[in-house]
Order: sequence, then structure tokens, then C-alpha cells
Amino acid sequence: MKNMLSVATAMSLWLVMIAPAQAANGNVAAGQAKAAVCAGCHGADGNGGADPLWPKLAGQDSAYIAKQLADFKSGARKDPIMAGMAAPLSAADMKNIGAYFASLKPKPGAAQDAQLAKQGEKVYRGGDAKMGVSACMSCHGPSGHGIPPRFPKVSGQNAAYTRKQMLAFKAGSRANDGEIMTRIAFRMSEQEIKAVSEYMAGLH
Repeated sequence: MKNMLSVATAMSLWLVMIAPAQAANGNVAAGQAKAAVCAGCHGADGNGGADPLWPKLAGQDSAYIAKQLADFKSGARKDPIMAGMAAPLSAADMKNIGAYFASLKPKPGAAQDAQLAKQGEKVYRGGDAKMGVSACMSCHGPSGHGIPPRFPKVSGQNAAYTRKQMLAFKAGSRANDGEIMTRIAFRMSEQEIKAVSEYMAGLH
């Protein structure tokens, strides 16, 4: 009887301990229900829709997704479509949606231009000392999986989407993630941005 009570007590304590963690990370099932409308652009499996300018979200860090949704809602990050989508979401909804997309399995991407990707690899792994551009992998990791929650996963992302975002950082029209990307992208040429975006599309 004592052993049974000890097991029951241990289980109760364990449930108490994991409940706050689950709440902090979001509820996948609740996120899936809320994210049903997202499939039109981001794909039913989170691996992207028909337009390459729409990002893949499968496997992305949950906290990063929640932050971007909050920024779309507040206007810190500008996008007319996403502003409308994020407007009715609560902070809990955003966490849940983030947890759902983080739980999905990302499909490996592929570079379409091998020569361009080779140019991009040099910048991704070695930076551009002459222009004061640090290696992309110093923040996003050698395999592009990021350092969550601040630095997102970039491997396998649509090249067109990555290029669009980097050009936005370069122009200063996107500044919701601190100054690091703004400073780095500003110093990169448009050709370097195009090459790095192509390389990251096939990185995994």
C-alpha cells in the first residue's frame, strides 16, 4: 500500500511540474484547430503553399512563431494579410499555433541554381570580412536550424521568401527582430542576398 501511495504521489508531483511547461509551450491540439485557416498559404502540413513568397512554418521554433504573430498584430512587423490574420488572436492562441507548427515535420528543400548556391555558401559559412558581414551560421547554425527563440530556423526555407525578408531588413522596412539583421543585410549586396537565400533553401 505504501508503494502504491508513493507512486501516486510521484505521479501527482510530475503532473504538477509538467503542467506549467505545457502551458508555456502551447497546446498543439488547440493550435491545430486555430491554424486550419493557415493551410491555404502555409500548406496543410506547414511546408508551404503554392506561392514561394509564403514561408514554410513546419518545424520552426514555437516561440519565434508566436512572437511574429504578436508583431503582426501590433504592427511592429508589417504585412496586410498577416495583420488581418493575427488581429483576432489572443496571446494563448499565438502560443498554441506556434506549438502546432513546431510539431510538424519539415520537408528538406533544394536549391534550384547550384552555382548561385555555391556563392551563397561562402557568405553563409564565412561571411564577408571586407564589408563587415559576419557568417550567417554564427546565429543560424551550421545546418540552419537556428538558435531559438531569437534566431529562427532558416534551412529548407523558400528562397524567394528569404530573399524578400532580407531585402526588407536591408531597406529598413522590417525591423521587428532587433538591429542585427538590419545591420548585416544593409552591408550585403543584393547579389549576396540572392545567393545566400538560394543556398539556405537546400541547407539541412
